[in-house]
Amino acid sequence: MPAEPLASASPIVLSQRAQGVRSSAIRDLLKLTEQPGILSLAGGLPAPDTFPTGALAEAAQTLLADPATVQYATTEGLPALREWVAARCVADVGPDDVLVTTGSQQGLDLIVRALTDGGDTVAADSPGYLGALQVLQANGCRVLSVPVDEDGLDPAALEVLLEAGERPKLVYTCASLQNPTGTTLPTARRRHLVALAERYGFVIVEDDPYSALRWAGEQPDPMITLTDRAVWLSTFSKTLAPGLRLGWMVGPGEVLGAATRLKQSADLHTPTLSQHLAASVVSRPGWFDRHVAGLVPVYQQRAGALAAALRVELGDRATFAEPAGGMFLWVALDGVDTDALLPRAVEQGMAFVPGSVFHVDGRGSSALRLSFATLDPPTLAEGTARLARALA
Repeated sequence: MPAEPLASASPIVLSQRAQGVRSSAIRDLLKLTEQPGILSLAGGLPAPDTFPTGALAEAAQTLLADPATVQYATTEGLPALREWVAARCVADVGPDDVLVTTGSQQGLDLIVRALTDGGDTVAADSPGYLGALQVLQANGCRVLSVPVDEDGLDPAALEVLLEAGERPKLVYTCASLQNPTGTTLPTARRRHLVALAERYGFVIVEDDPYSALRWAGEQPDPMITLTDRAVWLSTFSKTLAPGLRLGWMVGPGEVLGAATRLKQSADLHTPTLSQHLAASVVSRPGWFDRHVAGLVPVYQQRAGALAAALRVELGDRATFAEPAGGMFLWVALDGVDTDALLPRAVEQGMAFVPGSVFHVDGRGSSALRLSFATLDPPTLAEGTARLARALA
């Protein structure tokens, strides 16, 4: 006979790791912005009208005639896709130096799991990408904040921490058109950070989703060109379509090997069909460069429209730098608590991300992040007018 259920079964107890993971403020905001009439400048969603759905549909029609396109695949990724990444990489790498991941978010999680144990110290941008902070905290890391200024992560500030005895296992930075500030780490700072990595033994994790969307300023080479103590992450989420969930990492063999083994236990491999679809379109001669060349003016126009609207609606109350690319504009509002401002903005029919969520210690409450990527210029102007009404 089956055992009788206990009359007073104890509640299900989650692991300490699960209990320590905070929900993404941005994902929570996306649910809120599904309400009718809300203009969201919160999430960094690419413009849907830029997705190459026609090319993907054409590729799918051909690919799905072959059952291999939906069969299991190797953990490392489709050879054709790894070859394409290696060929476009400015570093001297081959396909064996590339691991295809389920978005660059998975790549970051695999690296953190490969290099850290619970309680280890890691250093990261502050303000920094919220998704990275989630990964670090979910893996039980102690996060050491390194300030970001107008030139990105400040290696001199990191050096002070290192000289004081801090020993991070890795340093995470979104070094090009950073999320959330839009800053770019110049070559001199990259060399300084590399020198610190080689002196103190940490690994640099450079997350690079946005550099293809640059329209102004110099794009420095990734730090994998300067040292073998760096890993470079990138993605198709901002250039093809985020729903493909395709990213990749390039880095030292021992790191990629460990990440590959961890990936095997997580999902076996990145979806085969997504890999075939992407490889089919990007491997057409000149196609990817033409596609990206069409994206950049769209985002440049929208960034300009948002900046102009902020100047009109908020005047000298708002301080920000003109975007050089990417998807975000970081705005400082002196004397304004943007956590308290958000519900008033939602009442006016718009949403943004408060600056505090980009810090591990809740700082940054007088700043906010606006995304210009999803909405067209007239709608961005209306969203900014609603923000001004909330401030009033």
